[in-house]
Amino acid sequence: MNLSFKSYWNLLSDHIRPQKGRFILLAVLLFGSIGLRIFAPQIMRQFIDEALAGKALQTLTTTAIAFISIALIQQVVAIAVKYLGENVAWTATNDLRAELAWHALNLDMRFHNDHTPGELIERIDGDVTELATFFSQFALNLIANGLLLVGILVALFIEDWRAGLAFTIYSFVTIGVLGKLKDIAVPHQKARREAEAQLYGFIEEQLAGTEDIRSSGAVDFSLRELFRHQSVILGHNRKAHFKRWIIENAMGFALTAGNLLAIVSGYWLFSLDIITIGTVYLFVHYINLLEEPFWAMTHEIESFQTIGACVERLTEFRNFKPEVIDGTGPEISSTPLALTFEDVTFSYNGDDDVIKTLSFDLKPGSILGLLGRTGSGKTTIGRLIFRLYDVNSGSIKINKTDLREAQLKSLRSNIAIVTQDVQLFRANIRDNLTFFDRSITDEKIIATLEELELGDWYKNLPKGLDTELDTGSRSLSAGEAQLLAFTRVFLRNPGLVILDEASSRLDPATEQKLERAIDKLLKGRTAIIIAHRLDTVHRADEIMILDKGQTSEYGDRKQLAANPNSRFYHLLQTGMEEVLA
Repeated sequence: MNLSFKSYWNLLSDHIRPQKGRFILLAVLLFGSIGLRIFAPQIMRQFIDEALAGKALQTLTTTAIAFISIALIQQVVAIAVKYLGENVAWTATNDLRAELAWHALNLDMRFHNDHTPGELIERIDGDVTELATFFSQFALNLIANGLLLVGILVALFIEDWRAGLAFTIYSFVTIGVLGKLKDIAVPHQKARREAEAQLYGFIEEQLAGTEDIRSSGAVDFSLRELFRHQSVILGHNRKAHFKRWIIENAMGFALTAGNLLAIVSGYWLFSLDIITIGTVYLFVHYINLLEEPFWAMTHEIESFQTIGACVERLTEFRNFKPEVIDGTGPEISSTPLALTFEDVTFSYNGDDDVIKTLSFDLKPGSILGLLGRTGSGKTTIGRLIFRLYDVNSGSIKINKTDLREAQLKSLRSNIAIVTQDVQLFRANIRDNLTFFDRSITDEKIIATLEELELGDWYKNLPKGLDTELDTGSRSLSAGEAQLLAFTRVFLRNPGLVILDEASSRLDPATEQKLERAIDKLLKGRTAIIIAHRLDTVHRADEIMILDKGQTSEYGDRKQLAANPNSRFYHLLQTGMEEVLA
């Protein structure tokens, strides 16, 4: 792998451009700092030569004060460079984090099915943190020390062309060696970062399933897998450190050769009376100063191994493109929506069709009861309507507009899905109900809670809508969580509602309250009710029974219920739980 600086710059350029002013100031200060470091030894050389020549004390004092002043100014400028560099880098990388988080949220479900939350956290936060270090330390140090190197060589040429030529050749050889070695550890560093992402994904899964792991006696397995992940990381670390050891030793050899060159050349030129004692000091000081950029470059190139892996991983992540592309069609109204499936075929993996040439037409304001065995494709229909996936063939239309042409924001704001699993956020009641939409007033929220018979529950909250909720529904009962999910839908006022087993696993009293909420929710809206139990589809106008992704039966609910030859009639007589289990 051979990453160019352009690869690094492309990641942050869009976020650094808005800071153009600070970036220019940073460059000016950086050049000033380098200039002062190169100029300061010239004053010291003058002081030595003046002292040996027996100059007046006042002259020596003036020279000494000038040297000290420049040294102090150089330190102040160096601090300013460090501060600005950190500020620019962290501002840019925080913006990059926001960009990557937005990118992840807009990638389709196929991507998220293949990548764990822990892996994404490691990329968005861990890799970007490394990149912040790169731009605040590595990039600045590399540029500063590169400029310092050039400045020293120019100064040496000015003093004596032979010394300048010798150390220029030496510098090019040393830099060439570093250039050959800089990428040797990148593959191992990338593998280590990937292994760490896998570890974080594993930990996230284990923590999420703590109860199941304990109840099934799988704690020992979890610990063994944890050790296995850590051993993989250790193996890659060892290989990366060995390659870094090669770089450090090569640099140590080069610096030893540089010191020998400085001693020999300085002695030779002084013995020929070409240079003064002050100039000899200048040579020695510049050579010692020359070691600094080489050592800095060596250590930064070590960091370059980690940074290179992070840049490659982040570039790969940014290059992931969503399969579900936003349309440019007209916005969808919030009135009851018409829904049409025309020969829809869909597969998650490209091989086994979950939905096969499915067609139906749901008129505005009507309710479809969707029945079928587990795996028949019921939930998939909801995901396709919400456009979490795109169909492989055929089309789905809302108000005669193909979903692929509709604007995603308009589509998803006018369609709501309620499932038995309610996602709560570590936030207050208000934000959990409105999804952080500040345009929804507290009065509207409270009125909706009252309408859904949650008024007493709301009045008992210690801080009202400002009451903080714990994640994972631990602070709410299953019924309260479901009713909060219905409150969210009421506040959005969608034109199409999909209920996917929304009333399962509830006690009878809570289920009755939920049934009343469903009646209110479906009034004046188009709806699809996905169910395993017959009593949940009694309000449906039409019934569709799926079997292996195809329509087994479809028609008016009352007509099917009265037809002894229909499968729905048979389900009513025998009990759907037995037949569809």
